[in-house]
Amino acid sequence: MNFNLSEEQLMIQQAARDFAQTELLPGVIERDNQQKFPHEQVKKMGEMGFLGMMVDPKYGGAGMDSVSYVLAIEEIAKVDASAAVVMSVNNSLVCAGLEKFCNEEQKMKYLKPLASGEVIGAFALSEPEAGSDATSQQTTAVDHGDHYILNGTKNWITNGGTATYYIVIAQTDPEKKHKGINAFIVEKGWEGFAIGPKEDKLGIRGSDTHSLLFTDVKIPKENRIGEDGFGFNFAMAVLNGGRIGIASQALGIASGAYELALKYAQVRKAFKTEIINHQAIAFKLADMATSIMAARMLCYKAAVEKDEGKDISEIGAMAKLYSSQVAMDTSIEAVQIHGGYGYVKEYHVERMMRDAKITQIYEGTSEIQKIVISRSIVKNSK
Repeated sequence: MNFNLSEEQLMIQQAARDFAQTELLPGVIERDNQQKFPHEQVKKMGEMGFLGMMVDPKYGGAGMDSVSYVLAIEEIAKVDASAAVVMSVNNSLVCAGLEKFCNEEQKMKYLKPLASGEVIGAFALSEPEAGSDATSQQTTAVDHGDHYILNGTKNWITNGGTATYYIVIAQTDPEKKHKGINAFIVEKGWEGFAIGPKEDKLGIRGSDTHSLLFTDVKIPKENRIGEDGFGFNFAMAVLNGGRIGIASQALGIASGAYELALKYAQVRKAFKTEIINHQAIAFKLADMATSIMAARMLCYKAAVEKDEGKDISEIGAMAKLYSSQVAMDTSIEAVQIHGGYGYVKEYHVERMMRDAKITQIYEGTSEIQKIVISRSIVKNSK
């Protein structure tokens, strides 16, 4: 594996870093406090090509590679994990699935405005009784010939209130179990489609998370993605790629917390010297730096293998599992290094600690990642 980034990749990394510092950092604490969605910042991210990074330019995307995507999300998440998850969902769960599995008409109608950042999308899989067990879909889409009638509830939906288009997973034929599940493109504003109140969350408070309520929503047949019964396989394929986005978000949270801790340790004095000169602190920083580098290599490898067309279910799960743990560990240590200052909002690291936790939960919990990895190990050992 070549560890040297190309000139284009370095330019994308720098552009994302500059954007995060100039556009996201001012007001990030206020947005967290007020649970305020970064509308203007997300609009600018779209203009920069960050909302459809890997989509073919003919569909409004930037046509970049997956490593560039990892680089950009890391830089965004260093400053604002909420903006990073908006970016991750639109890229990995929405645009990637539409480009790979939709027909040309669907791509021109829905993918193009999503990839260009004109609108943003959401991915609706989780339900009150179907989180980690995605096969237990209670939301139904009954076939009525030229259309489906959708009924049910989805929850924990990122971009739930601000999205324009939603990919909704629903059960059409319960007797077929997961082979009777379909995926549909649903538009905001359709009759019978309601959005629940915003969730009051521990972290990523700048991103809007809602329940979605469907009551006899009429979906045109042409809005089904793929063949009848393809929905479960569609969701699993999309989540495989989505793990790279969340792993990169976790990597960014860890990197941001580490950089703040390092900067603080270089200026804060205790016992007549900067605390970085105390072994207790220096060893913490050494562990943090090592873990972050290992997480970064996992993210890069997953991204490279994705672009090579390889099965990334195992490496993607590894990247998410490990990076999310590094985000949690590093952010906790960053608060510890800051001491009392780490416990107040002004120094940012307490927010990063709160933001880190969700990376171990959404788009597959850490326990689910271990199931994916262990099953792959068993399969490959035969």
